[in-house]
Amino acid sequence: MLCRAALSPVVRSPGWCFVSPPQAIAAIPCSYPPRHNQRLRNEPIRFWSNIPFLTVPLSRAHGKPFAHRSELKHAKRIVVKLGSAVVTRGDECGLALGRLASIVEQVSMLQNQGREMMIVTSGAVAFGKQRLRHEILLSQSAVPVLEARACAAAGQSGLMALYEAMFTQYSICAAQILVTNLDFHDEQKRRNLNGTLHELLRMNIVPIINTNDAVVPPPEPNSDLQGVNVISVKDNDSLAARLAVEMKTDLLIVLSDVEGLFDSPPGSDDAKLIDIFYPGDQQSVTFGTKSRVGMGGMEAKVKAALWALQGGTSVVIANGTHPKISGHVITDIVEGKKVGTFFSEVKPAGPTVEQQGEMARAGGRTLAALQPEQRAEIIYRLADLLTDQREEILLANKKDLEEAENKGRLALPLLKRLSLSTSKLNSLAIGLRQIAASSKDSVGRIIRRTRIAKDLDLEQVTVPIGVLLVIFESRPDCLPQVSALAIASGNGLLLKGGKEAAHSNQILHHLVQEALSIHGVKDAVQLVNTREEVEDLCRLDKLIDLIIPRGSSQLVRDIQKAAKGIPVMGHSEGICHVYVDTDASVEKVTRIIRDSKCEYPAACNALETLLIHRDLLRTPLFDQIIDMLRVEQVKIHAGPKFASYLTFSPSEVKSLRTEYGDLECCIEVVDSVQEAVEHIHKYGSSHTDVIITENEEMAEFFLQHVDSACVFWNASTRFSDGYRFGLGAEVGISTSRIHARGPVGIEGLLTTKWLLRGDNHVVSDFSEHGTMKYLHESLPLPQRNTN
Repeated sequence: MLCRAALSPVVRSPGWCFVSPPQAIAAIPCSYPPRHNQRLRNEPIRFWSNIPFLTVPLSRAHGKPFAHRSELKHAKRIVVKLGSAVVTRGDECGLALGRLASIVEQVSMLQNQGREMMIVTSGAVAFGKQRLRHEILLSQSAVPVLEARACAAAGQSGLMALYEAMFTQYSICAAQILVTNLDFHDEQKRRNLNGTLHELLRMNIVPIINTNDAVVPPPEPNSDLQGVNVISVKDNDSLAARLAVEMKTDLLIVLSDVEGLFDSPPGSDDAKLIDIFYPGDQQSVTFGTKSRVGMGGMEAKVKAALWALQGGTSVVIANGTHPKISGHVITDIVEGKKVGTFFSEVKPAGPTVEQQGEMARAGGRTLAALQPEQRAEIIYRLADLLTDQREEILLANKKDLEEAENKGRLALPLLKRLSLSTSKLNSLAIGLRQIAASSKDSVGRIIRRTRIAKDLDLEQVTVPIGVLLVIFESRPDCLPQVSALAIASGNGLLLKGGKEAAHSNQILHHLVQEALSIHGVKDAVQLVNTREEVEDLCRLDKLIDLIIPRGSSQLVRDIQKAAKGIPVMGHSEGICHVYVDTDASVEKVTRIIRDSKCEYPAACNALETLLIHRDLLRTPLFDQIIDMLRVEQVKIHAGPKFASYLTFSPSEVKSLRTEYGDLECCIEVVDSVQEAVEHIHKYGSSHTDVIITENEEMAEFFLQHVDSACVFWNASTRFSDGYRFGLGAEVGISTSRIHARGPVGIEGLLTTKWLLRGDNHVVSDFSEHGTMKYLHESLPLPQRNTN
């Protein structure tokens, strides 16, 4: 039989139908919602369950599978295969209701976005096993060994009733179809099945398909995988693959109880998850045993996936049981996120980002083992290359600028960041030479020595953090700066630059690798050129030890949110204050404020809030400040107190916690230096804050009491910078209170380890009745190299 439901009269309940053959479907009086997908494709963006509908085109010509994960968001027709381990509880008796409810919610969301969803489900045997055991216990009979076919017969109706109840919550109609392998060998039945499924999808109904385990015969050996029209339906993996190809499906999602395909059995010490799997890579995989339930193991899933891929359907195998990811695994896959194993026919020319991470790890360890003079020599060589190859660099940068201007995707301040010049390259080279000069006493420096006991000496020494991931936006000059700091501190480095600086980043990275090659550590610095999304990179907690975002406060927040178990070093926002005290010098005030606000308003160390002592209102000094801001075309927003003093005031500020990043600032009034400090603590971001005064006592009070990473007296906020601090460069400015703070140079990229040198020492010798006593004597440190 093609469709077991075809034998029975139509049975319907709200939101769910058993279906008849195709010719009868149009007459079914089932109540289901209107065609959401037809309506949504022609209307503005709408929301469903607080999640916006996608606006990407969902129609595509079927033939070739998607080449990259990022293209999965264009998938229109999707099959979701739910393995037995996903649907059933750990005791194999009954269903995992929470997981199933989450899956139904995700499928419903995608269906309401205008996609055509189909489910291939397991679970009838487990549901029936639970039900039959319950019945047997109620009859006080001995519990026999339950036969799988009987369990399937008893559980199928309950499984469908459960799907009915769940899909009804989202106004989705579902239909049941049961098939066996024999249904695919009869051409007429195959055509009937195809017609039934197409009609269901046309009517916005979600087909729920299962093998008819109550009558299914044992699988017959045949010539599987010899062509796209030949595959035996031995289990739900092969059924899902067969249906995906027959229905010209864009995407097949196979959910199991493992994260995806590993190169060796999951759980083994060296097992690595394969991000992208290509036809022909089977020899690189060692398959383990099948899952605790179900008929097929991972080898069966891979065979089915490759068969579907050959037939033009993209495939992802992922974990549908992990409590932290199963609630959004399906939607994450469709959004193109790095979840599970993606099957692709297109193999990239370069290494994967996982391979790049491993290369950076190995290269970084080799780099750290070099002599300090060798690391310095690499950085000096890079500085020379920046000036020697400046024509090639500027030519590549010109391409980036032309493309950005033609596409109109960058504002003027960002174009300024993107632009390189001869003077910028010269300044970069000077900064790199400063880094090289200061790097000779960084890695391996002894910072503490203690004699624990006789002949037992302890040292604390500086070591690299490991592998850094630095994500930067339209600032190609960041690449050589960060690379030099990573080289000086012996860290491996992954760089992810913005697309707008692709040409500039490419040539600069080439020069970095050329410099590294003089000591054979070319792999230590890697530029990520694959289509990896930032959120996916932030999940590589086994490869990356620290993430450093360099860009807008929004970028920093996004990365902090996306990071999965990896520390993030960055500033939350750059809400910098300048406080003008009553004893401020007239000559200094306007110069410092102009430089802090107008020299580079998009920088994170630019002035955003100007605090003025109340006694300065309606004085010539105050008038000079306002006149200067007007000349510089700075838009002024009034704080609540400032507004209360004025008859006609600028627009009152919406929030005192605003980072404008442009020629705008807030002016607020305070009554004292103490109130200025309190205001900064309440509304600031602990980045950079300044006092302008000639009163040394007031200045020292401000310097000691303001709890920010950088606190200045009579100096522009713009001095908050690694190069200006004499660090050569910075990987960023940190407002964190753990580890590095402020502009982060070489010291901020180091951690420590402890070295203990003994001579047959054991702890038991130091017990109450032992023969040794602790000394804990501080020992002098070796002289530092100050050259």
